[in-house]
Amino acid sequence: METALRSRVQVLPPEEAKKIAAGEVINRPAALAREFLDNALDAGGSLVELLIEGGGILRTEVIDNGSGMEREDLELCWYPHATSKIRSLDDLNTAATLGFRGEALAAAAAVARLEILTSTDGRGAWLLGVGPGESGIRIEQTRRARGSNVRALGLFDTIPARKRFLKREGSEGNLCRQAFIDKALAFSGISFRFIQDGKLKLFLPAVSGRKERFAQALLSRAEGAFLHEIAAGGEGFSVTIVAGGPELYRGDRRQQYVFANGRRIMDFSLIQALEYGLQGWFPNGTHPVGAVYVDIDPALADFNIHPAKQEVRFADAGAIHHAVTEALRDYSRHRNLAAGFSGKFWDDASDAPLPGGGREGNLALEALDDPGYGPLSGGFFPFRGLAVAESSPPYLDGSGRGIRLAGRLFGLFLLAERGDRLFIIDQHAAHERIIYDRLVSAPIATQELLVPVPFTTEDAESDRFLNLRREDLARLGVVIRGDGNGADGNGAWHIEALPPHWRLGDAETVEEILKLKTAGEDMAERWLATLSCHGAVRDGDYLDDTAALALAEAALALPIPRCPHGRPVWAEIRRDDLFRAVRRL
Repeated sequence: METALRSRVQVLPPEEAKKIAAGEVINRPAALAREFLDNALDAGGSLVELLIEGGGILRTEVIDNGSGMEREDLELCWYPHATSKIRSLDDLNTAATLGFRGEALAAAAAVARLEILTSTDGRGAWLLGVGPGESGIRIEQTRRARGSNVRALGLFDTIPARKRFLKREGSEGNLCRQAFIDKALAFSGISFRFIQDGKLKLFLPAVSGRKERFAQALLSRAEGAFLHEIAAGGEGFSVTIVAGGPELYRGDRRQQYVFANGRRIMDFSLIQALEYGLQGWFPNGTHPVGAVYVDIDPALADFNIHPAKQEVRFADAGAIHHAVTEALRDYSRHRNLAAGFSGKFWDDASDAPLPGGGREGNLALEALDDPGYGPLSGGFFPFRGLAVAESSPPYLDGSGRGIRLAGRLFGLFLLAERGDRLFIIDQHAAHERIIYDRLVSAPIATQELLVPVPFTTEDAESDRFLNLRREDLARLGVVIRGDGNGADGNGAWHIEALPPHWRLGDAETVEEILKLKTAGEDMAERWLATLSCHGAVRDGDYLDDTAALALAEAALALPIPRCPHGRPVWAEIRRDDLFRAVRRL
């Protein structure tokens, strides 16, 4: 029988221990950039520069015009846990600086050659040099304007095993650039310069606000017009949200950021809040662009739980999540954010929507007894007819009908003319939104099935969802009964009731229900969007003139002219634009 090998406990030599500990803080050039940038920002200057060579492996340097250091501070700053930011553990509860533990310079000196050039007054300056394996430091008197240069040269030159795990220079350089952008996004009042291999790659002059900096750093000039800034808050914290409108989206989440007291952090909950708050404004499979900036009392957040301070433990994370979600929903729904992006058809302020999405003299929709569906001319409309209220909507002319049905296009679009504008209306998206708005405002009916639909689940997550959310599903018109485990060990279930007029087959129905397990707190909205989509007129469905005109009028009266999945309901062409296109102007 083999005997396990045993070795005696030993204390590592100080130099080896330093190198191992440094790896928790400095694992690549981007970590050097991040730590040096933090110190530069804490120094309070107005200009910060990041210079890298060889992807930051050969050289990573940060230059600032901040407060600088005296010689006495310079001599101590590279020692482990040497810091001017805190004096005791209790000070962590009030630390408002980006750096505070005194680890960055010590870690850099353990894995690279560290040089610091600094001056407090612009007259005298001092240069410090120290590196791995060196028993002492070198300090020379020199000249420099007020501020500091902090540079690390030859990262991991003395630790080849670590250097082998670095990426190619181009990849490491991109990570340094991202660390630079992370800092610039959080400090819009400071100018930033990024220089790579001697070439200026990015210059971000100081701007007035976070929205302007986000656009400057990440978007094209045209895209910047679609950014909006929303404020929220709660006890002990305030939140600024910079978010793109429905015309600005991406296929991934790479342009979604969360900051806490100036630090970029990894917080899935707040990224989720950004997505939840804007749900319904973007096409399926796409994601909003934006950043959540949390400014919080340091006593209500613990920044000391991650070596690189990339995670934060909030005292009440739920309150922040709720504040972000509700602020975005309020802004996008009640202030008609989406309408502003899709192309407004109101001429002036008197034509603008009223607060809350209503409109003076809006079209009155006469609801059916069964809200959500009702036959009309072969289609399905959620109202019997349209009647003009006593005070006509602003877009109606003296005849009581300012919209003229001009035709149909490709079996999907209705063409409606009003004044000097042509509206191209997506009949499915418009009807879908109308149904959705009506379903939101009324309880969902339930219709018992003559023959329950049996199905089995193949994973524990689906079973957990059906067990935990069964009552919520019932409020959405879906009644499900559990029958324990089936013969194959999977969960066995029956669907006993569904909303009236549900059209999908058994397999599709089960699929749509199980999709809701990823919806979280927005399960109701996603289900209503599904009901609306499957209940609306389709591509190719023909509407007679009466039904088509009714739908066109209702579409142009929508307070939020986007379908629940984020597609615009209509597009607009002005007479002058059309005449210019055919050279009649």
